[in-house]
Amino acid sequence: MHLYKTMQGFVVGRENEFRTIEEHPDWDDLINRDDLAEYLSGQWDSSQPTNDTEALLAHGLLAPIGSQEVWAAGVTYYSSRLARMEESQDAGGGDFYSRVYQADRPEIFMKATPARVVGPKAPFRIRQDSDWDVPEPELTLFATSSGRIVAYTIGNDVSSRSIEGENPLYLPQAKTFDECACLGPCLYVPDEPLAPETGVEMTIVRNGEQVFSDSTSLSEMKRTPEELIGFLFRETSFASGVFLMTGTGIVPGTDFTLQSGDEVSIAIDSIGVLTNPVR
Repeated sequence: MHLYKTMQGFVVGRENEFRTIEEHPDWDDLINRDDLAEYLSGQWDSSQPTNDTEALLAHGLLAPIGSQEVWAAGVTYYSSRLARMEESQDAGGGDFYSRVYQADRPEIFMKATPARVVGPKAPFRIRQDSDWDVPEPELTLFATSSGRIVAYTIGNDVSSRSIEGENPLYLPQAKTFDECACLGPCLYVPDEPLAPETGVEMTIVRNGEQVFSDSTSLSEMKRTPEELIGFLFRETSFASGVFLMTGTGIVPGTDFTLQSGDEVSIAIDSIGVLTNPVR
């Protein structure tokens, strides 16, 4: 089941049918439920199909976030490990990423506050003091305040490779700034966890032409979603739940950097497609 946050209310979708949730005016209360899938099924059974949902989904989608923070995990794919080592080797930090890939403890960092998150079709920003910037397509978990994973969405962990590569201690500046994260197009609320073979694909279009395309699958992740959420919740609480980006297995080469006007589309099986232009 897919749960959408729109400018005019909350919408539940199943296959090609959509229904509006009338009883829940507060997004945080709605999604911060350990029984979210069961609750939405009940809402579906008690609601009537809507006629104008197609227009709502086409033009009025918001990021599926309320007051929650967005956190992120790094170096969870082997390809990401190689890219991080390559960009930081001149600064003497290449070995750090190899170590964290092998370590028991994952790399987890604060990515964005809600005000720094953009939704579907909204533009995102690249830093003006950076000359090497990339999108990072990531399966993003939503866990309730109890630490239970109840939903998934698509995340774009926009990153400055030049700043992070200059010194690993600059990671917060490379990762966190205005409009630095994209989420959407919905929350996917399944009865069962996503399968390892779930595919992830990213394409980048510039001036009407595709300039990058690549794909991977969740089976390439070294760590499980449950493991990452477990570390995040060890000593940190989240009253309304939390979003956690799980790392990227797709990293454009050293000869690529984002430019203003580029359009980034990220597709994850079962969830949908998140498309955003660069401001």
